[in-house]
Amino acid sequence: MTVAELDLDLDVFAGPFDLLMAVVLREEVSLLEVELGEIVVAYVEHLEREEELELDVATEFLVLIASLLELKSRLLLPGEEEALEDVSPEEAVEELVARLLEYRRYRDAAATLERRFEAARGYLYRSAPLPPDLRKVALDAATAVYDPERLGAALGDLLAVPPELNLDHIRPTVSLEKRLRALRDALRGRSSIDFDEQFGGEDRLTQAVTLFALLDLYRKGEATWEQSEPFGPIEIRKREMPA
Repeated sequence: MTVAELDLDLDVFAGPFDLLMAVVLREEVSLLEVELGEIVVAYVEHLEREEELELDVATEFLVLIASLLELKSRLLLPGEEEALEDVSPEEAVEELVARLLEYRRYRDAAATLERRFEAARGYLYRSAPLPPDLRKVALDAATAVYDPERLGAALGDLLAVPPELNLDHIRPTVSLEKRLRALRDALRGRSSIDFDEQFGGEDRLTQAVTLFALLDLYRKGEATWEQSEPFGPIEIRKREMPA
C-alpha cells in the first residue's frame, strides 16, 4: 500500500492521506488543527499489521510528514521575514513537489551507486595505511632493502630479450579433409597408386590420418585397396562412380 492509500480517522478529517494533503493545501482544513502525531501513529499501526516495511514508501512518508511539520511550525512560530499565511496553496504545493522531486533525485542516485557497488563488488580491496615510521621519512634516512648489485641484475634480466621459443616438440595439425584431398588428387588421372610411394615420406601421424581418409573413401565408394601380405605394399585403386 502506498502512502496515498493510508486511511486516517482524525478529529477534523477522515479518509485517505492524499485527500488530507489536498484539503490542507486548498485551506479547507487548517494545518494547525491536524494532529500530525496521530498520522504517524496510524502509519506505524499499519506497518505492524502488514509486518512488512517498504523502504521507498516509508521514505516518501517521512518526507511528506517532515514537510508538513515544517509548514506547521512556521504557522505556530512565524518568522519576521516571512509568514506562512502569505504562502498561497499553489506555492505550498510547489514547495512540497520540489521537495519530493529532490528526494527522488537522491533516491535514484543512491540506487545507481548501489548498482555500481554490486557490479564492482568483486574488484573491491582493502588498502592498508602507510606505517607510521614511513609517513615522514627523509630520503637520506631511508635504508636500502636490497643489495644494489642484486637489484640491478634483476632489472637487467627483466630488460633482456627472451630467447626464441622452440616449437619443435609441437606436432603439426593434420586434418582428415586435407588428407582426403591429397588422396583424390593422387588418384586423379590414374587408376591406382602405391601408398608407400605416394605417402611414404610423410610422418607417422600424417600417414595414420591418410589411412583414416582411405577408409572414408572406401565407405563412400570412391576407392578400394589391396595388400597381398601383412606389412606389404598397399595398392590403392580408384573406383568409377556410377553416372
